[in-house]
Amino acid sequence: MNTASPRRLGVNIDHVATLRQARRERYPDPVAAALLAELAGADQITCHLRGDRRHIQDEDLPRLRDSVQTLLNVELACTEEMVGIARRTLGARPGDRRRHRVTLVAERPGEVTTEGGLDVAGQLDLVGATVAGLAEQGIAVSLFIDPEPAQIAAAAGLSAVGVDMIELNTARYAEGHDAELARLAQAAALAGRSGLELAAGHGLTHHNLPPLVQAAPGILEYNIGHSIIARAVFCGLEVAVRDLLQMIRAPGGPGAPGGPSRLA
Repeated sequence: MNTASPRRLGVNIDHVATLRQARRERYPDPVAAALLAELAGADQITCHLRGDRRHIQDEDLPRLRDSVQTLLNVELACTEEMVGIARRTLGARPGDRRRHRVTLVAERPGEVTTEGGLDVAGQLDLVGATVAGLAEQGIAVSLFIDPEPAQIAAAAGLSAVGVDMIELNTARYAEGHDAELARLAQAAALAGRSGLELAAGHGLTHHNLPPLVQAAPGILEYNIGHSIIARAVFCGLEVAVRDLLQMIRAPGGPGAPGGPSRLA
């Protein structure tokens, strides 16, 4: 893996849609948030179409696909309904050179947010068939998994049918479990040897991001949502996005351990 590649930031816009759905209004529009995030430097826009439709709605996806100028990364569960929507909406289209992405995630009804990684090792046939169906439509596929060797090996084994990225679940690290930083660093090193690109996400903030960037330099992409939208309430979306871009691309700069911070 080429760790010299610039690290990328995917901005998750789900919680703009959460605010919209709280009143069933037409605003704030997650598409507008996506475009502002891109103007601030985001490399990718991420959203999660859940089975309960608590935030992103079906009609948001084609609007995002047509408006986003970078890449659109849609998190989905491995269900027939969701895969069908992704194939229809994100598949390769004449004249569009972009290759949009689906990240397959675990999803349970009633959970506040995603509670764990996808069990690829335990559902190898289902996940493999889902990946193959998406790849047939020219969709890039990543798998959101816990930082466990068995899950990494299972995910890497599906590269032949279309998986090109692993996204490590950083939830336990974000919750303050001290041993998780070393565990993520070890998992990132293992995943790096698979030849797949490596992403990370879930619960990352401007406080806990810099140590992870330093401990696991092989992580090339970070998908962050809730903390960006929460900070945007106070400092604006542009500032919230640019601060995190600075952290992932210049770990020794402002906001990083040992560097001056204007964020604390």
